[in-house]
Amino acid sequence: MIGIIGGSGVYNIDGLSDIHWENISSSFGTPSDKLLYGKLNGIQLVFLPRHGRGHKLAPGDINYRANIDALKRVGVTDILSVSAVGSLKETLKPGTFVLVDQYIDRTVCRERSFFGKGCVAHVSMAHPTCRRLSNLIYQAARQIGIETVLGGTYLAIEGPQFSTFAESELYRSWNCDVIGMTNLPEAKLAREAEMCYVSIAMVTDYDCWHPEHDQVSVGQIIRTLTENATNAQKLLKQVIPSLADDRTASCCDCRFALDNAIITSPESRDPEKIRQLDAVASRVLGIN
Repeated sequence: MIGIIGGSGVYNIDGLSDIHWENISSSFGTPSDKLLYGKLNGIQLVFLPRHGRGHKLAPGDINYRANIDALKRVGVTDILSVSAVGSLKETLKPGTFVLVDQYIDRTVCRERSFFGKGCVAHVSMAHPTCRRLSNLIYQAARQIGIETVLGGTYLAIEGPQFSTFAESELYRSWNCDVIGMTNLPEAKLAREAEMCYVSIAMVTDYDCWHPEHDQVSVGQIIRTLTENATNAQKLLKQVIPSLADDRTASCCDCRFALDNAIITSPESRDPEKIRQLDAVASRVLGIN
């Protein structure tokens, strides 16, 4: 099942039929909102507004663990994450989409893992997004003429403030491509939950390093955000049939991320922690 996490400007998906909102409980707390179920050309989707409808949650207030856990509980296997970002490179102009393949984490106040005391696991994040999903989305973007870059490094900051000029220049010296506040720990948690995850980063403006940054008006940013949201909807509608027909999905490496990851011996695992992990780690813990 395909799940979509919508960020700034993308709070729903036009064209869905048989829609209804459903409240899903998570053992990790309260998700950002109810889940929106619907069908697009007969294909079942689940949509979650990352900030809640009406954009009520700041990046640091989002319960990322509950969001991923809730999607896992309802059977989502592939997550398409859509979010607004700033550009750290002249070549990545506003309106460009970047299919992120690497992250640098500068967040400081967020729960980063489902695992911990009572059941410890170490999951590889060397390649933190799903190459299969990225390639399919890139092909779809080219087919409909949306300027999209395959691959890029996302610098995640805590927020809610934007970066200082000195910070922006530092991140550029690290060869980062885009900057945002929400894709971590989201991507890490999706990997721990053995879900395929791709980040569609939509550039709204240049970060404050750009000499013309101060000349950008709020109206221009909102206009770009709206155009990006429209293109994101077009892209999702174009790629979803290909994702639904992909016969290689079940063999994707993302689905086996917990193989050999859990370190705690079975006899030492905390039963309460195991109950909390009943959705995200059910395959390796033998929970039905």
